[in-house]
Amino acid sequence: MTELDLQVAERLAHVRDRIARAGGLGVSILPVTKTFGIEACWAAHRAGCGAVGENYSQELVTKLGGQLLPFGVHFIGQLQTNKVRALAPVVTVYETVDRLSLVTELAKRVPGAAVLIQVAPESQEGKGGCPIVEVPALVEAAQAAALEVRGLMTVGPTLGGPEAARPGFRAARSLLDRLGLSMLSMGMTDDLEVAVQEGSTQVRVGSALFGERPRLSTLVR
Repeated sequence: MTELDLQVAERLAHVRDRIARAGGLGVSILPVTKTFGIEACWAAHRAGCGAVGENYSQELVTKLGGQLLPFGVHFIGQLQTNKVRALAPVVTVYETVDRLSLVTELAKRVPGAAVLIQVAPESQEGKGGCPIVEVPALVEAAQAAALEVRGLMTVGPTLGGPEAARPGFRAARSLLDRLGLSMLSMGMTDDLEVAVQEGSTQVRVGSALFGERPRLSTLVR
């Protein structure tokens, strides 16, 4: 067991404790390994995580180098349609499906792909996401295209602290229930307690497990 393994296992236990104290039952943790090397992915796997989350298509493809992994890879960054072909062999869940053109491309390149529909935070730009009033139609279109729609994903606001995320998180959970879906990916290191209280089933955690992120060149995004 490496020093990184010990660090990740210890920090993962702390995150689980945070979730438990927030009242979470059955909430999974998705380690976000963007900008960290492949060793971080393996450390998360050895600590008991079933998947990792990555944000940048070229970084992910380069990082994996064609190797087959015994754990899942969730794509959680904004996804361009022209990147789907390269990601198809390595991604197991696409969490940021937010428009019809992306549904069409996924259905073409990855038939039956597991997806989450990303719900846009209110009054937030640049984070991606489908406007909440348009989500039911996009879910229906994805299901009609034979994609496996597992649930929804959303990102909290950058400013205002954890409580600023509560209204959006609550709205996402309400929508999930109305649509009869089961998976809700919301909450990160700084706002996971609020997310858990509002019904998240998966939190996406990076710095709480791996520490400060190294810089990543924009050339590999």
